[in-house]
Amino acid sequence: MIYLGMLFVALIGTFLHFLYEISNHNKFVAIFAAVNESTWEHIKICMTPTLVWCLFDAFVYASSGNYIIGKALCLLTIIVLIPVLFYSYTLFTKKSILVVDIICFYIVVICSNLVFNYIINLNILPFIYVYLSCILLFIEIGAYMFLTFNPLKHFIFEDPISHKYGLKGHTENHHHKH
Repeated sequence: MIYLGMLFVALIGTFLHFLYEISNHNKFVAIFAAVNESTWEHIKICMTPTLVWCLFDAFVYASSGNYIIGKALCLLTIIVLIPVLFYSYTLFTKKSILVVDIICFYIVVICSNLVFNYIINLNILPFIYVYLSCILLFIEIGAYMFLTFNPLKHFIFEDPISHKYGLKGHTENHHHKH
């Protein structure tokens, strides 16, 4: 099931990179799909299919006392690892490289699912971890829903092409950074 989840997240995440453009800039679609080339929007296109996958894997893993912990840490892995990998390699290359960006995305998909798999296969963790994970999930999902329409003025949210943020960062004629 874990490999099916990885495949689902990779394929849907790739599709979500283009969906906003395909949808003719539909604001509802903007909640789930990338609206510009910022690092945040790439985090979002990995989070979206991961959250959707919960509808499937919850039936298999929800009886694990560690399911909520696993999902919270899976999402946290995405949120941390995408910028770490992207900014680490561009520190040396001084520019984004499409093939490396794609590889980084798939590395994050694999790592986040491996974190989830590791956590759900542990002995049941103390309830405090479930409680803290619920808080973390609330923050992660809240940020996911809020930040496209209300991006922070921070480099992670800035479109590297238009130098704007959120929906305003989208330009119809830009070339993809990756």
